[in-house]
Amino acid sequence: MGFRKLLTFFFFLLLLLIIPSYCNASEKVSVALYYETLCPYCADFIVNHLVKLFQNGLISIINLRLVPWGNAWLNSDGSFSCQHGSDECLLNTIDACTISIYPDVNRHFAFIHCVERLSLQGRHSAWANCFEMSRLGTTPIDCYNSGNGNVIEGKYGRETAQLKPPLRFVPWVLVNNQPLQEAYKGQPPEACRSVRFTIESTGKEKPVPQVCRASEGRNSSHYQKHQHRKV
Repeated sequence: MGFRKLLTFFFFLLLLLIIPSYCNASEKVSVALYYETLCPYCADFIVNHLVKLFQNGLISIINLRLVPWGNAWLNSDGSFSCQHGSDECLLNTIDACTISIYPDVNRHFAFIHCVERLSLQGRHSAWANCFEMSRLGTTPIDCYNSGNGNVIEGKYGRETAQLKPPLRFVPWVLVNNQPLQEAYKGQPPEACRSVRFTIESTGKEKPVPQVCRASEGRNSSHYQKHQHRKV
């Protein structure tokens, strides 16, 4: 089973197992997604799977946090670099500004979902159109240009660096402050164990990673230091 399918399966399995106990309680289920904007596996998870929380109404009993940093890292001069180059640093920071300015998860998720959909389509350079498409103002661009976005993004970087256990790859999901793969230690019920996934294959595909790992970014020759520029 591919990692993304496994991730999605256990994500929704875990929610099905723990949500019933929350339905009659005031405390919400805490879910945090640590991601980076141009990782294709993050984009797939956000666009095709995480969105279902909003479509089926589960978001009403979930406290969802989105943390746009992922495998980025701080440089000695205080700037930061990103796994997929300067465009990713820009979009991570725009996301950080959008989350700060529009704290309602329904509003900022609509923008982030739009950007990630464009990323999957190879059109992330059209990200500014997502403000109009998600019915938000363009104040996050001012936040980025003023440098305040770098301050917000730096806080996300420090938060990500302090995760215990440490983040190993993205998408990285915490449920009630536990990594998804560790949040549920029990045996899934029989109905869940009977689920089977099938993956169509021609036998000619080259194997590809199912997550974006930090080591791949730092060892890559294509990464670029984040250069602050007006947008």
